[in-house]
Amino acid sequence: MSVGVAMAQTANNDQTQGSQSAAGSQQRVNASSTSNTTTSNATERDVKQMSAVTVQGQSLSLGGGLMSVQTAPKAVSTITRDAIEKASPGSNFTQMIGTIPGVNAATDDVTGLANGHYSMRGYDSSDIGMTVNGAPITDTGSYSVYATEYGDSENMGDITVLQGIPDIDMPDSGASGGHIGWATIDPSHQGGVDFTQSIGSNDYRRTFVRLNTGDTGPVRSWISFSDNTANMWRGEGDLRVTKVDGKSVWTIDDNNSISASLQYSRQSNDEYAAVTKQQEEQLGYNWSYNDTWIPLNNLKGSALKTAATDDENYWALHTNPYKSYMFSMDGEFKLADSTHLSVIPYFWYGDGGGGGGGVAQESTSLINKYLYANVDLNGDGQITNSTKTNFSGGTVYAYSSALTYRPGVIIKANTDLGMDNSLEYGFWYERSRKSQAEDYGLVNPFTGQPDDIWLNSSYLLYPGGQIEQYYDEYTTTELKKGFVTDNWTPNDYWTFQAGLAYLYATRTGFAFDYPNSTTQTSTNFNNNWHRILPAVGVKYQLDERNQFYIGSGKTFRVPSNTAILLDSLAGVNNGAPEMTWNTDLGYRYYGDTISGSADVYHSNYFNKQEVGYTEQGSEFYTTIPHMDMRGFNGELSWKLAQNWTVYSSYTYTEATIRGNLDGGLGNAYDGGNGIYPTNGKTMPDTARNIGNLSLGYDDSRIWATLNGRVTSSLYGDYANTESVGGFTTFNFSAGYRFGDWGWMKKPYIKLNVTNLTDHEAYSYVYSATLLSKSTDATALAKYLYASAPEYGLLEPRAFVLTFGTSFQ
Repeated sequence: MSVGVAMAQTANNDQTQGSQSAAGSQQRVNASSTSNTTTSNATERDVKQMSAVTVQGQSLSLGGGLMSVQTAPKAVSTITRDAIEKASPGSNFTQMIGTIPGVNAATDDVTGLANGHYSMRGYDSSDIGMTVNGAPITDTGSYSVYATEYGDSENMGDITVLQGIPDIDMPDSGASGGHIGWATIDPSHQGGVDFTQSIGSNDYRRTFVRLNTGDTGPVRSWISFSDNTANMWRGEGDLRVTKVDGKSVWTIDDNNSISASLQYSRQSNDEYAAVTKQQEEQLGYNWSYNDTWIPLNNLKGSALKTAATDDENYWALHTNPYKSYMFSMDGEFKLADSTHLSVIPYFWYGDGGGGGGGVAQESTSLINKYLYANVDLNGDGQITNSTKTNFSGGTVYAYSSALTYRPGVIIKANTDLGMDNSLEYGFWYERSRKSQAEDYGLVNPFTGQPDDIWLNSSYLLYPGGQIEQYYDEYTTTELKKGFVTDNWTPNDYWTFQAGLAYLYATRTGFAFDYPNSTTQTSTNFNNNWHRILPAVGVKYQLDERNQFYIGSGKTFRVPSNTAILLDSLAGVNNGAPEMTWNTDLGYRYYGDTISGSADVYHSNYFNKQEVGYTEQGSEFYTTIPHMDMRGFNGELSWKLAQNWTVYSSYTYTEATIRGNLDGGLGNAYDGGNGIYPTNGKTMPDTARNIGNLSLGYDDSRIWATLNGRVTSSLYGDYANTESVGGFTTFNFSAGYRFGDWGWMKKPYIKLNVTNLTDHEAYSYVYSATLLSKSTDATALAKYLYASAPEYGLLEPRAFVLTFGTSFQ
């Protein structure tokens, strides 16, 4: 747990004081050793008081690691190494946080190789900040996070969720709805090798190896490698991911240290198709993209056009190749008896994207016409000029990619102003560059395989030799944030916090649609936004067991680069940033057998960005002027008996839209005005009720956990005309820890089974629409544009069997 001191899990499963020595027990937490940095500005009185709470907490069984002692005056939850090591080893962080109150998490594939989907209190994942070892990993343009890229579970120390109010010093420019962070384990003092081998359903295979150097003078390190493969459980295709992680800690002395971390990932995945309700009903639960390619070489005219269009949905074209790495450092320095300095420089690199299908036509013309090319696309051995009455062409590979360079630094200092007062102050600076494009490449007309899934070659070219593209965009984003927080503890009962941040953001760049073609359009943009962001909190510590708190903070989200680009191309300006006031009111209790927390919250959410359409049919970003978010989050841990623990969490969420949504279109759609009746409706993909219940047994040799989860229904559109039903799932995990077998230390075996009852359900909303095509939408669809929402599906029963050991 993380209260006042950094309790970091090390590579050989012993608990150490982060990157500091044991003698530094009064030192502050640091972002590279624990994700829970809410106490980084604790006063000297706080540290002494929280040490007592820590001792109390260490005697408890808090949900088998699903719950931790907290002391911040706002909602916060932490999952510790105890729970992470019992999860399926390939799980990514979105699967780990599924039991945390306020979180709704789902995934297309339980192996953890297909990213994940999550929302929090009605905010989608693009509204939630994310850091690893203190460095930000949300996409600089869209704020998306692709969970598969980041780390193996064996290297995860703890994961912390701030359900509403991010810490004032967080490197976030898009966290209007909260923050998630996780930290990697610190290197152990003893050298050795850790090994894990897993097999499972759908030919899942995973090998993990970690080398621990142990102490080599003042430096200790580890580096790990994992190879992960699986067949997709629905449709054709497979998932292939390789990861390399590493961490080093240089303990200069008891008061100064430097750590360095690396997360590298390379994936060559195929994609799961999101489905509409109609598709699932007609094509079946196991359908994804088309599993049969229609050869094009013997077809002509309309038959050729129909086949090429159908082949756009062939599974081999729907790819997700991506490679990325994050390198970060964390310098912790004692400048004076009362002043501590933290410096976190980082660099993030990403290159890759998603593939799909398109249809191009053959032409010998020297004019650069979009999706026309002087090449044999259908494999009939000749190039035939395509006309309106005699189509000649074929299916091509459409590859939407992004290349990102993201350097930045967070520098902050903490100064004790006596025993009862502590000041934290610093700044964050980042300047990222992001190139985005959708290029077209050649496809084998006989097999349907793209010539190069990374599209580094074999392009579809114009007569002038330029690559045919749907769009080409470039964005530079510069972020500057200064912050200061004061923490005052006038006595052993009261804590008062007040902070202020100033964030200044600039996005500049250009965009081309259909570049180098006869229909090219372009735009340039230079936008900036700045806001003052206050946060306050009050906590009353009645005794070592009871806490009461209230916290409130303002956050805002810089508009995504896609919103700026589309608005600029469409000639509109709806670039007002999303803004939120979040308030938490809560109570915590830590007792001998029962511990729990309860939090009621309210959020005023302004300018939620959504896609609309101009009268000419161009996409642009419109806004929901106001949303009212309120609810209850609670969790409870009960030590039922020796070795037995019960954990439960409950989430109640109201996410209500205030006002109607202007979807654009004007009078272009059957005389409609483009105003969608959303006032009083519930945000899509927001479950009103979520409950988790877990029963665990652990006697240090044998352990087992049975978990049940109930999720209520979800709306698929903003007008609330289509919904999918709620569902209940059960998961089971068990393991056995053997004694040492000679040179094999701490061997173990574990079994993880998901969806025990083999239930079928729509698990999340992949793509919400303004208005669905359901029968409830028939009247509105006469004058408003309607489209079918798309959903993810719950994977059927699956198992993973794992054997692990260490060699020393």
